[in-house]
Order: sequence, then structure tokens, then C-alpha cells
Amino acid sequence: MVQAANAGAERPVRLVNFLAYGGNDVLGAGSMAVISAWVLVFYTQFCGLTAGEAALIFATARILDAFASPTIGHVSDKFGATRLGKRFGRRRFFILAAIPLLPSFALMWLPGMTFWYYLVSYVLFELVYAMEIIPYETLAAEMSKDYAAKAKFAGFRIAFAQASAVLAGFLPLWLIEWLGRDSADTFLYMGTIFAVLFMAAAGLLYAFSWERQATGEEPPARSGSPIAGLYRNLGSTLKIRAFRLHLGLYLGGYISQDVFNAAFTFFVIFALAGSTAIASGLLGTMYIVQFLAVLLAIQVALKANPAIAYRIAAACFALGVITLIGQWSLGITATSPLIWIGIGLAGLGRGALNYIPWATYNYMADIDEIVTGQRREGSFAGVMTFVRKATQAAAVAGVGLLMDAGGFVSKAPVQSDGAIHTLVLLLGVGTVVVLLLGVLASLRFKLSPQTHAVLMAEIEHLRAGNRAPTSEASRAVVEDLSGWRYDQLWGNNQIGR
Repeated sequence: MVQAANAGAERPVRLVNFLAYGGNDVLGAGSMAVISAWVLVFYTQFCGLTAGEAALIFATARILDAFASPTIGHVSDKFGATRLGKRFGRRRFFILAAIPLLPSFALMWLPGMTFWYYLVSYVLFELVYAMEIIPYETLAAEMSKDYAAKAKFAGFRIAFAQASAVLAGFLPLWLIEWLGRDSADTFLYMGTIFAVLFMAAAGLLYAFSWERQATGEEPPARSGSPIAGLYRNLGSTLKIRAFRLHLGLYLGGYISQDVFNAAFTFFVIFALAGSTAIASGLLGTMYIVQFLAVLLAIQVALKANPAIAYRIAAACFALGVITLIGQWSLGITATSPLIWIGIGLAGLGRGALNYIPWATYNYMADIDEIVTGQRREGSFAGVMTFVRKATQAAAVAGVGLLMDAGGFVSKAPVQSDGAIHTLVLLLGVGTVVVLLLGVLASLRFKLSPQTHAVLMAEIEHLRAGNRAPTSEASRAVVEDLSGWRYDQLWGNNQIGR
């Protein structure tokens, strides 16, 4: 099964490959769902940390990750020339090496420890996460060039992500019923169960994935510091217009959910007079709706414009959030059946918002290729993972700091009116404003099945040695997607050099 780069894109992609690829997002999205929904609750309600101390943990991890994630992506792009890379794969070596380190996730949830323990354990898992996820995010582009196959890879990925999110929502409820409402061991058991799932998912991914055949073409090296070269290379990904817009869609959809998730449990407990168990059940149900929404979004993405689908999904999520805030203002509590209206609307929108950015991400290396003449999946994956973790940490930390500023008191059974109003504003205004930023980016995003087909045809046209576009319409498409004039494409620039 160790065929690091010999068969490439010609190998047929079978169901087992889609399943193994998608299953790894039990780690990718599952861990992020657990962290965004529960780590702030665990730190403040069970470990005695203030929301400000929790924010410091997230900030420290992000500073370290600013170096780690881009470095891993950059190294994986070049790792194929090494002995280990030739034997295990330039991407897949890192996935294999991360497997024995994934139990670090369970260590994050050990109760009764100090601030420094939680800081070190959180940073450790974040580094292991980057080591596994960044190479993983390159594999869809490595295993296939086909638009439909890449959309299916994203679909399987997000379907597994939503399934793991359902587990992240319901598992604390089941453990609370078993261990008791006030047991901090709830989260330790949850972390252990997920750590085992992470190891299994990574093992299956390694066994049923491959990498495309290396071309042997490397751009000429530039002089200067290797570190400066690394960040120059990664910064160059932002010179691809479609990738910049893609990040707008991605951040709008995901940061809005991070803000919502970080505030939601507190909102249920203190604004809607609920409990941790009720919040767990509501989150789990929302994730079930998201799973169903992903199945619908896959069909839309294969046939229609993803930017339009994104705007519809954003409107649905915003309507769900506004409904929940309106119900709170009317005095409706967490036990009322009316709560399910807002939960259902939010879930429908969130499911599509999770899928669409990852479906479009799988084509970013294609757009970059027409600009640079290179395959730089690792650099894009490094940027994506860093941006994802940095923005999630910023969102969760920001919620924590604003809760502190609003008068939130750790471990208190009730909160002041000021603290509750702060939670309501975070959940409502914070979520919707970020969503609007994603919608603005979607208005300029032109990638679709039709424009991608034009792009791939132009890549082959340039690969054959031609330098003029096949038509003026094709010129317009690739210039819009890339952000570069046609005469500057195919390496006639300094991008990635």
C-alpha cells in the first residue's frame, strides 16, 4: 500500500478511498467541534480558570502555530526528495508519524490540573493536529484532477465532520447521564473516546490514500534566509485572487460558527434557563440537521454556482440565530419546543457553510498551477490550517474576554443581567456580522464547474507550449480566477520562486 508517488491521478478513486479520506475529518473537524463547543466550558466551569486565562492559552498556541503550520506545509512540498519521503510519501509520512501522538487530545481534558498544564497540553495537541491535518488537506488534489471527484472528496469529508460533530454534541449528554451532572470526568472520557477515533481515522487514511506522481520540476532556489523564503512562498498564495476570496467565504462561514459555538452553551444555561445536558442535546440535534444539509449541498455544488449556495446558507443560519435571540427576548426557555425552530434553521445553514468552502478549496492548487506552473498543495494547506486554527482561537478567546468584560463569573450558578446581555450580543450580533463578511466575498467569487473546466483546459493548453489563450472568453475566466494577466501565467512571474 506504500506507493508514495508512483500512480498519481490515473488511479481510479473507489468508495473505500472516499470513505478513508472523509473519515479523517473525524480528527479535522471533530476535534475543532469539541474544542469550540466545550473547552471554554471545561476551563471555566470545571477547572476554575477565568475566561481571560482561557483566552491566554488560545493566544499562546496561535503564536507557536504561526510558525509550525506553515513550516509543515512548506516542508511537505519538498519532502519527496528525502529517503523517508520516497518510502512513505512526502505527505503521508507526516500522517503516519502523527498517529502515536494523537492521544495528546485526551490529556487536554484531565481535570484538577493547573493553568500551566492546560496551556502545555493544549499547545501539544495543536502541534500534533497540524502535523496530521496539513498533509491530509493536500490529498484530494493529489489523488484526482476531476472536478466531480474533488467535490465528492469534500462531500465525504464534511459528512464525516458533521457525524463527528453530532457525537461531540451528544456525547457529553450521555456521559453526564452516566457520571452525574457535576462530574468533570465527563470531558476526560469524551477526550479519550475521540483520541481513539482519531488514531483509527488517521490509520485508515494512510492505508487507502496515495500521492500524484512527482514531475521532478522544481523552481530555481532563491538566495536568502530559508525562513524568509518559507513565508515569502506562503504569502504568495494570497496573490491568487480566487484563494483570497475563498478565504473570505471560509472565514465568514467558520468564524461565525466558532463565535456561535463558544457562546451557545452559556447562552442556553444562563439566558434560556437550561443546563449543560440540555445544551449538549440541542447541539447534537443541530449537528444532525447539519449532516442532512451537507447531503443537499453536495448535490448543489456539483451542478450549480457555489457562491449562490453559500449566500442561501448564510441567510438560513442568520435567520436561525435571529430566531433564537427573538425567542429569548420573549421569555421562551430552553425546554420549550419552540427552541427547535431556531436550532433547525441554524443547522440547515451551518451544514452547507461547512461544506461549500472545503469543496472550493480542493481547486485552489489548480488555479495556482496556471499561475506558477507548480503544484503547491502543501503551501495552501499550511495557510488554511493556520488560518483556521488562528481564527478559531481568536473567536473563542474573544468570546472569553468579552464575557469577562461583561461581568461573567466562573463557576457561578447564575450570572448578572449584564453578563447575560453580553452573551446574547455575542451570539446574535457577533455571528451575523461575521456571516455578512463572507457573503460580501461570495459576490465576487466566480469558481464553478464551468469555469473550472475552462481553467483545466487552459492548463493543458499552456503545458503543450502554447502562450496565447484558446479564446478571449477563456482568457477572461483564467484572469478572473487567478488575478493575473494571461501573459504572466505559467511561471512568467516570481510567485513561488
